Amino acid sequence: MDSIKEKMPLSPDLNEERLAKLKEIMPDIFTNEGKLNINELKKVVDPELVSETERYEFRWFGKSKAKREAFTPTDATLVFDDERSVNPENSENIIIEGENLAVLKLLSKAYREKVKCIYIDPPYNTGKDFVYTDKWNQDKAEYWEDAEYVENGMKVDTNVETDGRFHSNWMNMMYSRLLIARQLLKDDGVIFISIDDSELTHLSKLCDEIFGAENFFERIIWKNKTGGGAATKGWIGLHEYILCYAKDKSKIADITIPYSEKTASMYNKKDDKYPVRGPYATWPLDTTSMGDRPNLKFPIVYQGKEVWPRQQWLWSKGRVEEAQKNDILIFNEQKDGKINVRFKGYLKDENGVMRRGKPLSILEGPYTQEGSKDFEKFLPKSIFPFPKPVRLLSNILQIDFSSGRKSEEIVLDFFGGSGTLGQAVHQLNQSGNANFKYVIIQLPEATDPNSEAYKAGYKKISDITIERNKRVIDKILKEKKAKQPDLFTDDKKEEALKGLGFKVFKLQKSNFPRTEFAPDPKKSEEENIELLKKYISEKEAQMVTHFNKDELITEILIKKGYELNYTKTKKDEFKKNELFHVTDGIKETLICLDGSLDKETVEYFKQNPKENLIVLERALDTTKKWNLKHYMGDNFVAF
Repeated sequence: MDSIKEKMPLSPDLNEERLAKLKEIMPDIFTNEGKLNINELKKVVDPELVSETERYEFRWFGKSKAKREAFTPTDATLVFDDERSVNPENSENIIIEGENLAVLKLLSKAYREKVKCIYIDPPYNTGKDFVYTDKWNQDKAEYWEDAEYVENGMKVDTNVETDGRFHSNWMNMMYSRLLIARQLLKDDGVIFISIDDSELTHLSKLCDEIFGAENFFERIIWKNKTGGGAATKGWIGLHEYILCYAKDKSKIADITIPYSEKTASMYNKKDDKYPVRGPYATWPLDTTSMGDRPNLKFPIVYQGKEVWPRQQWLWSKGRVEEAQKNDILIFNEQKDGKINVRFKGYLKDENGVMRRGKPLSILEGPYTQEGSKDFEKFLPKSIFPFPKPVRLLSNILQIDFSSGRKSEEIVLDFFGGSGTLGQAVHQLNQSGNANFKYVIIQLPEATDPNSEAYKAGYKKISDITIERNKRVIDKILKEKKAKQPDLFTDDKKEEALKGLGFKVFKLQKSNFPRTEFAPDPKKSEEENIELLKKYISEKEAQMVTHFNKDELITEILIKKGYELNYTKTKKDEFKKNELFHVTDGIKETLICLDGSLDKETVEYFKQNPKENLIVLERALDTTKKWNLKHYMGDNFVAF
């Protein structure tokens, strides 16, 4: 039997999904009616029925509600904004203007376990007005007051230190968003979170709960100031933090980073014998810093002399002999007759690939001022205070959590701010050091009417996010054209533009009037379903005529788990209906939004039941719907 929820254009109900998984694992704790038996669940958790009154637990005001909110579906949708997109046909980068909790819910089906790296710089808990809430519902008229943006960004909650929920407000905001973010990460994915002292302890505990303490990687200290200044009490603050957690640390073998320019410059000696390996530096072969290892104490014969280490060698005897044979060792005879042994360390490996080092838990720069200079290359720095430096994000993105990078990994920032992540990705991709696609989400928070941003025409923070990355791309294209104008001839233009662009999407109210239907609590489920069917029939009868067809297709595809970078091709072989073939590279379907499905079209799908088809339910009478469902099974969806 149909349910009201099934007929609504909602994102996945993650609470329902979690319950279904639990039922798969432990069907015995459910009643014959399919309801969870709480008492049976308690027996699984506590077989001896011991009543614990004291235990370690991390709790705060509103935690349970925030968790429920994270997994409830949203009826909002995303619409493509062609006017503000840049080269959308040549790029799969995405910038989304909207409240990030609702957007993350919409992405949770199509992008689940597909994101390699998340970096976020959430608003620090400063005691000022707090613009993030979790009430993005269609019945809240203030959220839909303007087609372009929400007035004042979002409904503002007070969040002052005198409020007993000062920390709770911030924790609730982060908790619900991080719960969904974890689902988007690949098994070998990682998340980096910038934070200061005010919420560091709470955020660490929060991440331990969401990602598991065993998946903690590092609490990176980022020295972001050069010094100076004054402190009202105590120390002068010169640093912030970046927390790093893995989705599943056991899936990650090691982590490495490219050598810095300073480190690479140390490799300054040339070797004609191994040109593919580039320049080299030399290092002492003997060591006093390792534990006593008898197997590393042996003589190396050089020009008939035995050379012994001060304590022991770094390498085993077999490895030393191999290195000596391949001219990797260098012997320096001192005035006192002693011989020092050093080995050549090449900048590249045998295949000409640049060697990588290990990341440090303390980052000395880049400094905050550098972020402002990065921004000022494209927009006046007065428009956006204290953006993160591009080099900071570039360094993070180049950390290889070496389960093996694949092409076009997805990176995500759902507190997009000025769009630093986009600039870092574009520059890294152009340098040949990466091949990323980004998804950036930014709240359409209104700028202060007295601010420089507002005076310059940027009414929302998301306007700045988009404009900055537009100018970044324009600059890259201008430089490419100056160097190689022939790249932009007709037959090469598509390749020259590849990756240099982004699609803009906006969060908005669902296109389907049915989302405004309210069940009558005095009626049964069956009666309410009939009321909903009538409501749909009356309210959505002229929907295709009055609504944008592309927007409807996007909404349906999002709810069915298609990535936003789908392509749509009209199928001219269908004469009685307009059908489109849609694919995101993984899933594909035919979709028809006509008000009525012709018998000839139905007959085609009866003969080709393995095709996928999505149609509007109101386009079908009972017979057509039965035939399509009978022949096509789950390949057929009536929306």
